[in-house]
Amino acid sequence: MRILVLAPHTDDGELGCGGTISKYIDKGHEVFYAAFSTAAESLPPQYPNNQLVIEVKEATMLLGLPPENLIIFDYEVRKLNYSRQQILEDLVQLNRKLRPDVVFTPSTQDIHQDHVTITNESKRAFKYCSLLGYELPWNNISMKTDCFVSISETDLENKIEALKAYDTQSSKTYMSPSFIRSLAVVRGVQCGSPLAEAFEVIRIMLDNL
Repeated sequence: MRILVLAPHTDDGELGCGGTISKYIDKGHEVFYAAFSTAAESLPPQYPNNQLVIEVKEATMLLGLPPENLIIFDYEVRKLNYSRQQILEDLVQLNRKLRPDVVFTPSTQDIHQDHVTITNESKRAFKYCSLLGYELPWNNISMKTDCFVSISETDLENKIEALKAYDTQSSKTYMSPSFIRSLAVVRGVQCGSPLAEAFEVIRIMLDNL
């Protein structure tokens, strides 16, 4: 399969489906990762403006993503809605270029304004792909766990190590390895697996799975 992960900000893709990325790369599927904002405006003053670019490159490499499969845009953080049309055009171009079978995007229950923009436009750009919404519980009022991907201990460790690459985000409680592991255990219990990640089914194309 060809898989595309849409991350409104660097680290969203790893948080939402880092274990799944690791699993599918290990299985030989072709995975691409597109980040839309490097949040330079939100960085603490001690960091250079490109620090999150450095961090997302390291994080995705730790998941096994080839460097050439990482696509980084430079939209201003918390203002993606102002660039809705251009983002839609970027997504349409990604669809034409990559022809993904499965696209991961934030859940439709995610309330962050940047995440809402990416998910809404992805529904337009990827009408003929399987579209799955990943969970970021601190942004979700609720979460429809329609789909589960079981992951291995190695996949989970790869996800945790990838998130450790984000030194700028290390103070966030949701970056804690114990939280990441606990959520994977909960989702595993729900689907009869030791560990898992959960997704909302936005659109499913069975021919592509």
